[in-house]
Amino acid sequence: MHSILQQIQNIQNRIHKCCEKIGRNPAEVRLLLATKTVTAERILTAFESGVTLIGENKIQELKEKYDALKIHPHTHHFIGHLQSNKIKDILKYDVACIQSIDRLELAEKLHQRLLATNRSIDILIQVNTSNEVSKFGVEPSKTIELVEQIATLSTLKIKGLMTIGIFSGEDEKVRACFKTLKNLQQQIQVRSIPNVEMKELSMGMSGDLEIAIEEGATIIRVGTAIFGQRNYPDSYYWNETSSKK
Repeated sequence: MHSILQQIQNIQNRIHKCCEKIGRNPAEVRLLLATKTVTAERILTAFESGVTLIGENKIQELKEKYDALKIHPHTHHFIGHLQSNKIKDILKYDVACIQSIDRLELAEKLHQRLLATNRSIDILIQVNTSNEVSKFGVEPSKTIELVEQIATLSTLKIKGLMTIGIFSGEDEKVRACFKTLKNLQQQIQVRSIPNVEMKELSMGMSGDLEIAIEEGATIIRVGTAIFGQRNYPDSYYWNETSSKK
């Protein structure tokens, strides 16, 4: 358990070092603990570091850990692919932000459910900046249109964009993904669309967080470098081989 706190410190040191190098305020970059497959006990240990922003990929894990985690104040984001038939479930577990809204149909169904309960929720628009067919997210060329459409839904508060960079050992390919997201943020900001803030860029993970910070990330999602390797395929986390509905 001590190693979890040490790894969090290591990641925070990387964030601070990178920010210092490029002249950014480290306070502008939040560390989100990606807690897929991580037990509630280990998450509670991680909270001892003072980092209490966590992200889950699966509704079932939200449900399983909910009661155990309630004992410690924290903020929960949902960062996995959200299926329309799971909307009712996700709203039961105090999720503060859904980072993976990528289609109008999903947004409309979420809006209707929120209207029925007189609630609202923060969201990020997920963009497929790598143009990989295996990844979820709206195409970059269709992102602005989707933002404008979702902005008309009063219960959904658009706070920014999210992307999963290409899994590549070539830094420039990874950087290109993050540049695309930053460029989209800037294009949307100048439009001053009502109900859209565009303050958050959720991008960068364990292996590429420095590149993400250099390109403007405000939320870094880190799991493996803190909690260790998981013995599950990527499809468990991202549903990359399932239907995009």
